[in-house]
Amino acid sequence: MTTTDASARALQLNEQGQLRHFLTIDGLDRELLTRILDTADSFIEVGERRIKKVPLLRGCTVVNLFFESSTRTRSTFELAAKRLSADVLNLDISTSATSKGESLSDTLLNLEAMASDMFVVRHSRSGAPHFIAQSVTPGVAIINAGDGRHAHPTQAMLDMLTIRQHKGRFEGLKVAIVGDILHSRVARSQIQALNVLGAEEVRLIAPSTLLPTDVESLGCSVAYDMRSGLKDIDVIIMLRLQRERMEGALLPSEREFYKVYGLNTEKLAYAKPDAIVMHPGPINRGVEIESAVADGPRSVILNQVTNGIAIRMAVMSMAMGGQRAQRGQDAEGQA
Repeated sequence: MTTTDASARALQLNEQGQLRHFLTIDGLDRELLTRILDTADSFIEVGERRIKKVPLLRGCTVVNLFFESSTRTRSTFELAAKRLSADVLNLDISTSATSKGESLSDTLLNLEAMASDMFVVRHSRSGAPHFIAQSVTPGVAIINAGDGRHAHPTQAMLDMLTIRQHKGRFEGLKVAIVGDILHSRVARSQIQALNVLGAEEVRLIAPSTLLPTDVESLGCSVAYDMRSGLKDIDVIIMLRLQRERMEGALLPSEREFYKVYGLNTEKLAYAKPDAIVMHPGPINRGVEIESAVADGPRSVILNQVTNGIAIRMAVMSMAMGGQRAQRGQDAEGQA
């Protein structure tokens, strides 16, 4: 384990090794990731009930702090918190005090003073959730809902849950992640999770302009065309082409990208006959993926959406449990 992994682990876990923040896959071991998946499995049936609620976070206040817009992610976190019986506050950053000159630290400290128990944070700057957990409000559970190009751990874990449901295992699996790797925080978290959970190979397929310079250190192999890249692949994860984060001429055109790297029925045939197709969304049809594939029998994209609620319920309930246990430990130490 590297120094970075060790520090990430120490920040995210309490003294008993329980989750108290969920900021990154870095530093977390297979046992803990499997526990998250197993806990999420137990929550799936909650969504099938007539009354879709459990009392695990009753009396707790969860604040959604989205400094970067994402309707789908915020909605699933809100729904997950409400299914856990929490009170939920969605803070509109554009009209909040931070837009009037108040510092981020002051805003968070004021929210903590209102007896908030958990912040779900999405921010355009890498490391913002870590800064909040470490330096601003360590007594509040912090869940990373995506930070810059760094990490999106709950998206990665809902993808892992989907893979396990359809493949039953990670050992021996070959997984291809296709498209805009350079700008994708999702891809980084997916690579980490797949390696921790024991996938045989993680293969990136992208043009060289959409690969990070440190790609070799990520724990994956690289292919530059779909035919060789999809050979013997069990799981295909297509990524959104992130136009809003692109700077400079990284691609000749979206049309050319689709021609070479877009997934259609012809290219899907390069993979194993039982390969599943995934996409974290939102989908740009005709840019990353053909509608016939996105809506076809091998697509599990809607399963990912359903699993997003269960994973977020699991992470939120586990982090709150870890925070409570830590508070109890701290109180005993002061007694």
